[in-house]
Amino acid sequence: MLVRIEGRELPGRECGPSPDAPSGYQNVHVGVQRRGHPGELLGLVSGDAPSVVWELEVTATAVAGGWDLRGPYVQGRPGGRFVYLSWGTVEPDRGFAMFRRAKLLFNSVDREVLESAVARGALVGRLGLTDVRGNPLCAAVGPPLIEWSAP
Repeated sequence: MLVRIEGRELPGRECGPSPDAPSGYQNVHVGVQRRGHPGELLGLVSGDAPSVVWELEVTATAVAGGWDLRGPYVQGRPGGRFVYLSWGTVEPDRGFAMFRRAKLLFNSVDREVLESAVARGALVGRLGLTDVRGNPLCAAVGPPLIEWSAP
């Protein structure tokens, strides 16, 4: 099954200060983190891109009470699966340095939507990638911050 994540309203290439980075972050990028390989990212894009689309192949397996989604970019245990969007800085000599992540929760997908997505072979998640303070979206993300549908 294809999982398509459509991001809009990216926060820009700079992020304000935090306790770990008093001067903030520059050259901010985002990508989908591979399970077990935090530095391996799918579709790394600049934080000032107008929008972004990531497509992941997952396997949907019927389990008691629903579906279990698995794949190289799916994190977590059964019943608590998710995808990480990793935010970090990119520097030519040091590569990608993550500073926060958004956790897109599959257990927040409406049961009927997931059933339809499995039958049709595709699940789409649409979300804005900027939080209320203008920084990169992070923490656990479920509705209403993400809208899941079966096209």
